[in-house]
Amino acid sequence: MTLLIPFAGLEPAPWKNGGGSTTELAIAPPGASLDKFDWRISLATIGADGPFSLFGGVDRSLALVDGPGVFLDIDEEGRFALDYDAPLVEFAGESHVLATLNGGPSTDFNVMTRRERCHHKLGRRVLDGVSQFAPRGDVSILFLAEGDSLSVCSDSERIGLVRYDAIIFDTNTIWTLEAGQATVFVVDIFLNQA
Repeated sequence: MTLLIPFAGLEPAPWKNGGGSTTELAIAPPGASLDKFDWRISLATIGADGPFSLFGGVDRSLALVDGPGVFLDIDEEGRFALDYDAPLVEFAGESHVLATLNGGPSTDFNVMTRRERCHHKLGRRVLDGVSQFAPRGDVSILFLAEGDSLSVCSDSERIGLVRYDAIIFDTNTIWTLEAGQATVFVVDIFLNQA
């Protein structure tokens, strides 16, 4: 089943440390707590320098959506820039991460998967006109990061997205994407075999 997630209907939750807020787009299983989810997709606004929360056993990917980006000091691995030249950073949830703003607040797309249950791939795609899309994961999510609108259609459905909307796909269908100019993030989640 295909599910549209309109961003306009979601509410941000402030961080405990006051340094930002997170808007949850999707979580599995539905209604899971932060220590029980299999996977979670969210949009976070980093408004102040500070540490990230620890998520043991979780793999994380961050992609820049808006703002000048941040510098991430990750354990002993060094400093990584999340900006328009390097718009994607991956790290383990148990890593100690310190975020430093690069001149102003930053909005980031955040993917988390619990390592013992599943893993993910996050990709960025620029659209201009009409293109085909075939979901590859056991669960596949598309997020409209830039652009005013995106039309997503199959033989039986037509769905319109505006910026920051997301869609969870029926993965057995080939889709047509149509946008004047847009950037999307595609998350493919693969469930670990028992």
